[in-house]
Amino acid sequence: MTKKPSSAVTSSGARARTSPAAGEAAPASNRATRAAERRAAIVDAAMEEFIARGFAATRLDDIAKRAGVAKGTIYLHFKDKESMFEELVRTVIVPVVARLTALPPPTGSVRDLIEAFAGNFLKEVIGTRRGDLVRLIVAEGPRFPSIADFYYREVVSRGIAAMRALIELGIARGEIREKNLARYPQILVAPAMIAVIWQSLFARHAPLDAQDMLRVHLDLIFGERRAT
Repeated sequence: MTKKPSSAVTSSGARARTSPAAGEAAPASNRATRAAERRAAIVDAAMEEFIARGFAATRLDDIAKRAGVAKGTIYLHFKDKESMFEELVRTVIVPVVARLTALPPPTGSVRDLIEAFAGNFLKEVIGTRRGDLVRLIVAEGPRFPSIADFYYREVVSRGIAAMRALIELGIARGEIREKNLARYPQILVAPAMIAVIWQSLFARHAPLDAQDMLRVHLDLIFGERRAT
């Protein structure tokens, strides 16, 4: 009479049969990590190529070469050059805008909040690769409206909404007398955009103190600060 395997043996056998599946988790995790690293390398390479050559002249072959991957690898992560550029904006610029627009509770003056916003923008963008990317969008956006539209949705509209909210708060508190400023919040951030463009075109001829220009600009809106 043949003995049936004991429950312990059956259980052990089951464990033996299922153990390889458990061991597959580590290789799968490693593959995901390598894929994420390749994607990040492609995005970094794309930024360098876009900034150096412009959006129109950048080729996927050049991005692949800089990233150290095969051209076909790019298509595993991005469907085309435009989607790669959008990912670049999401990775490099959108997080900065999210941090800047996550303003603290308005316990201080509105001017203080705006100075903090603009000051951080200048620090995070002016003189960095982010600034180069913004200048690229300004230069090539008219030729590639879908890129400009994407940048407006993801970046510009958020910044404008935050500025409008601060302006309306300043008007309600009596800190801002010109109520029509709420209709044109672009005026409030104009020095930041001027600084981005000036930095690449004219800084070698006439260096610009962006922080001081911002102070003068806010004096025009809020009035000069009184000495304490």
